[in-house]
Amino acid sequence: MAHSINDDCTNCGACDDSCPVSAISEQGGKHVIDADTCIDCGACVDTCPVSAIHA
Repeated sequence: MAHSINDDCTNCGACDDSCPVSAISEQGGKHVIDADTCIDCGACVDTCPVSAIHA
C-alpha cells in the first residue's frame, strides 16, 4: 500500500528529496504521493518534520 500525506502537511518540501523514485510532487499548494509510483519504502516518513505521511 502506498504512503499518503494528510492535511498536517506544511508544504515544506522536506520529503521531495527523500523519495528514491520521485513519487512526491507539489500540487495545489500541498505535496502528494503518486500511489502508482510509490514503492512503500518509508523514507519520506522519517523525513517529514510534522509526521504528515502515513502508510
